[in-house]
Amino acid sequence: MSASDKCSLEQEEKKQVSRSFSDDNLVGIGGFGRVYSGIMPSREISDFGLAKLMPEGQEYLITHFSDFQLACLGSFFLHETVFFFSGLPFIWLERSGWLTKYKIQAKINSPASQEKCIARLLLYHFGVNLPVMLCSYPVFRYMGMRTSLPLPSWKVVIAQIIFYFILEDFVFYWGHRILHTKWLYKHVHSVHHEYATPFGLTSEYAHPAEILFLGFATIVGPAITGPHLITLWLWMVVRVLETVEAHCGYHFPWSPSNFFPLYGGADFHDYHHRLLYTKSGNYSSTFTYMDRIFETDIGYRKLKALKSAEVEYCTEEKKL
Repeated sequence: MSASDKCSLEQEEKKQVSRSFSDDNLVGIGGFGRVYSGIMPSREISDFGLAKLMPEGQEYLITHFSDFQLACLGSFFLHETVFFFSGLPFIWLERSGWLTKYKIQAKINSPASQEKCIARLLLYHFGVNLPVMLCSYPVFRYMGMRTSLPLPSWKVVIAQIIFYFILEDFVFYWGHRILHTKWLYKHVHSVHHEYATPFGLTSEYAHPAEILFLGFATIVGPAITGPHLITLWLWMVVRVLETVEAHCGYHFPWSPSNFFPLYGGADFHDYHHRLLYTKSGNYSSTFTYMDRIFETDIGYRKLKALKSAEVEYCTEEKKL
C-alpha cells in the first residue's frame, strides 16, 4: 500500500470515529441521562478540554480494552490502587511514631488489628465491591456512560463532580443516621465502629450490608447522569482520598478542613468514632452542612469551643 493510500485510509477511519460521536453516544439513551444532560451536557466538548491533555492514553485504553473491561475491571483496579496506596502510609505513621503531634488520639492500633482490617477489606472488596461493579455495568451503560473519545471538557467534569458531592452528602447523611438507630447499629454499623481509633484503611471496613447501603450514596450521582468513564474515575479517586483522609486519625496543618469551609475531615469524623453509642452525631460524609442544619454536630462544636477557650486561657496565662 502506498503512502497516499495509507493517508486516505487514516482519514477515512477518523471520519468513521467522528460519526460514532452521536448524541446518543455522548448523552445516553436513559431517561435521567437525557434530563441531566440539560444540566451538565456531556456533548459540550471544549478545545481546552481533557482531550487535549491525555488523548493518547485514552486512545490506548479504548483500543486495547473493551468498555466492560474498562468500566468494571479498570475501575476496580483503580480503586484498589488509590485506596491502598493512600491508606497504608497511615499504618506506617502509627507504627513509626512519626508526626505523633498531629495524631488526634493518643491510642494506636495493634499490628494484629491492622492486619485483620486488611484481610477483611480484601475479602469484601473481591466478594462485594467487584460483583457490584459487574452487576451495575448495564445500568451505567443504559444511562449513557461512555468510554470513547472525545473526552469531556473541564467545565462538564467539574459540574458533574460538584453535583455528585452535593447528592452524595445528602444521601449519605440520612443513610448513616439510619444506621445509628439501635437495631441497625448493633447488627450492622457496629462493625465499622470496631475501630474507635480509626486509621486510613478503616474507611471501608464495614459490614457487607453497609457496603451496599451506604455505597449507594457514592454511585447514585454517576448512575443517573451517565458520565464519561474518565469523570467516573476522577470521582472515584476524589471520594477514596476524601474518605481515607477522614479516617486517617491525623489532623495536619495541610488538612483540607483548614482550607475549605464546612469540610469535615479527620478531626470531625474522628469525634464520631470516639463515641460508640448510637447518637454520636457528625453523620456527614464530606461537607458538614447537613449536620449543621439538623444540629447533629452540637456535641462536637461544644467540644471545639471548650478546647478553643482552653487554648486562649493558657495563652493568657503565659503572658502573665
